[in-house]
Amino acid sequence: MPHTRRDVLRTTALGSLALAAGIDDVFGQARSAPPNIVYIMADDLGYADVSCYGRPDLKTANIDRIAAKGVRFLQAYANSSVCSATRTALITGRYQYRLRIGLEEPLSGGPATANVGLPPTHPTLPSILNRAGYGTTLVGKWHLGTLPNFGPRQSGYDHFYGFRGGALDYYRHTPGGPNEDLWDDDMPLHQIGYLTTLFGDRAVSVVNDYAKSRQPFLLSLHFNAPHWPWEAPGDEAESERLRMRGRGIVDYDGGSQKTYREMILAMDAQIGRVLKAIDDNRLTNNTIVIFTSDNGGERFADTWPFTGRKQELLEGGLRIPSIISWPGRLPQGKTNDQVSITMDWVPTLLAAAGASPDPAYPPDGINLLPMLTGAAPIQPRTLYWRYKANAQRAIRDGDMKFLKILDNTFLFNVVEDPLERANLKERQPEVYERLVAKWLEWNQTMLPEVDESATGNFTGAQLADHIGTPPTSRKADNPGPPAR
Repeated sequence: MPHTRRDVLRTTALGSLALAAGIDDVFGQARSAPPNIVYIMADDLGYADVSCYGRPDLKTANIDRIAAKGVRFLQAYANSSVCSATRTALITGRYQYRLRIGLEEPLSGGPATANVGLPPTHPTLPSILNRAGYGTTLVGKWHLGTLPNFGPRQSGYDHFYGFRGGALDYYRHTPGGPNEDLWDDDMPLHQIGYLTTLFGDRAVSVVNDYAKSRQPFLLSLHFNAPHWPWEAPGDEAESERLRMRGRGIVDYDGGSQKTYREMILAMDAQIGRVLKAIDDNRLTNNTIVIFTSDNGGERFADTWPFTGRKQELLEGGLRIPSIISWPGRLPQGKTNDQVSITMDWVPTLLAAAGASPDPAYPPDGINLLPMLTGAAPIQPRTLYWRYKANAQRAIRDGDMKFLKILDNTFLFNVVEDPLERANLKERQPEVYERLVAKWLEWNQTMLPEVDESATGNFTGAQLADHIGTPPTSRKADNPGPPAR
């Protein structure tokens, strides 16, 4: 049979994948097909909030099933300790600080940021996959800018069902006021139901539709669970209480451990429905399923064995559960010690699909496939963070981490001391100074923080002056109490 140009490119790409991943039987089938991709992201889920990562008081059977059929990362990080910044890195494969939208921690959605969002001209994971022949759909949370200038369909998704802002009431589907924020593509939608279930309904429908068309697909399933407001199935009365109070949905007097557990279990149940749809359509063997979180956990989360939570650069605010399964290509039931970060998924998934990043926007993340298959050893990493609140800065270099919170600076070995208790900066001053210098050098390549004069944050030379003083002159305060 004659070969089309796409056939040649696809065969070449699959051969490259075989070499990169150490797979000998990539051509074992009559015709190799690019994998389907289902990327499942929870919102504000703690590192140990699912049972396969240690949560003792609930059983997330379906998330555990992904781990049983795949690989579970033990040293996975979010690009930020808050959501819209991490989502910028997820969709671009680059440090969020390279883009104006990535400086919002998080994007407020108010008049001051009405013109801030993910530029439609910037290549993204869905836009590159779309050009490679994939169908692309986002179900759930966007939080990267609002219409008319920004949106999922402006940035590579064929279809969108979900909400555009940062949080939504699970029953009224409003961000706190009278206006709903539920959309079907670019049309506002009124629909009754518990939001987690509605997302599961649509995701199952998307899988079934793509299976019928036999088109490879990317389904981004971005739940808002277990983000506040803390409302579980059957909690319509709590939703009504918030409405009557007239204070929006940011209600820090609400919630409980019981409600939080039920929200996680409701999400796990919908994930189970999606996995069943994949099985029923005989797509399991060649479908990549990823489960992770956008940042560390909130007030009810289990972040053990780490200290800290969302909006903090302590490990508890950055460490996340991260699982990938691809039964036809990857080991099953394994763990992996590779240090990884959210932005790694773009080069990883593009490599799996036989596509390439835009050379004008090279990714800051790395392709994880060689480490996942054992074709390459664990790769040492240097990762960087900054966060405006409390002038936080961090770098992990190997096992060592430099951390700054306000005027307090620290050096931790986060492998031996995951609770970040033993401040080593005076015992290992040369390591401390080396990490500070590396962070300063990296920071010069990123956009400066916004509202620096108002927030009291430091960048560039100001920060060098602030943290470039001798270690003995710095405070050695402990960053906080243990998470448990």
